Amino acid sequence: MTERRYDPEILPLIPMLPVEADWSDMPAARAEMVEMIGSMVGAMPAPQGVGWDDRWIPGPTGAPEVGVRVYRPDGADGADGALPGVLYIHGGGFCVGDLETEHLGIAQTAVAADAVVVSVDYRLAPEHPFPSGIEDCYAALAWMTKNASELGIDAERVAVMGGSAGGGLAAGVALMARDRSGPSLCFQVLNIPELDDRLETPSMKQFTDTPLWNRPNAIVSWRYYLGEMLGGDVSPYAAPARAEDLRGLPPAYISTMEYDPLRDEGLVYAMRLLEQGVSVELHQFPGTFHGSSLIRDAEVSRRSSEEMMAALRRGLRV
Repeated sequence: MTERRYDPEILPLIPMLPVEADWSDMPAARAEMVEMIGSMVGAMPAPQGVGWDDRWIPGPTGAPEVGVRVYRPDGADGADGALPGVLYIHGGGFCVGDLETEHLGIAQTAVAADAVVVSVDYRLAPEHPFPSGIEDCYAALAWMTKNASELGIDAERVAVMGGSAGGGLAAGVALMARDRSGPSLCFQVLNIPELDDRLETPSMKQFTDTPLWNRPNAIVSWRYYLGEMLGGDVSPYAAPARAEDLRGLPPAYISTMEYDPLRDEGLVYAMRLLEQGVSVELHQFPGTFHGSSLIRDAEVSRRSSEEMMAALRRGLRV
């Protein structure tokens, strides 16, 4: 087996991370994730330069309302024109996470991109398997574009963004928006995305014991998310890697981490987008693993964050 040469600055994080997720008791697993992230990142400064408010918006037809959190940079009162908008979808293997999980990072995104960011509290598996979560995300996109004027959003500059499972959901929302002739997206940010339920890539087969995310965790994640669809005719909205036609999708920024089982599905998706005429900026970060960006002060983490924000600003034409 090839030696794993982790970046020295992220090595201290590895002993603090679980190898295999225990999702037999989902409420407990969700609480443990919050505690784990808190113990790793420590006391975080309150977001500066941004305000936010929580709202309930109409959900998909026949479904409950969806919770969202709307972030807006301070001083952005619309006097100088509407701001771009970003639909942000949190990660968590389709099964964990909420509006609080990535709160600081999302607030910082609103400031860095000078954009109104709408974070969506979508329904989670296994209680709510596909398509519940992604339909909630699409409903949030439809709501933010329909109410663009009230939110101070320029409807011609709306992007979708997410990491890990959130990246997979973001890719699925982009496909939905195209196929349903829905809201026009100018950009998609797919950060270490979870895209392929087939689990056949070299990285997925190789990384069975990597920290935080590995093949055993991916198996559980997809089993919970797909529910009765598992092993059958899986929708490309659930697993965007299965989409055959990628033409007409918005330009993309895709990032991958070297020792991440999701690495190759991100690389392959980027190449397939390029083959079908979609502009892609692709960044593969050496010495990293899934979630290693939690060590925010590591040079590779700072670089990955800065480059992603720079790409988002370009995509939003800021």
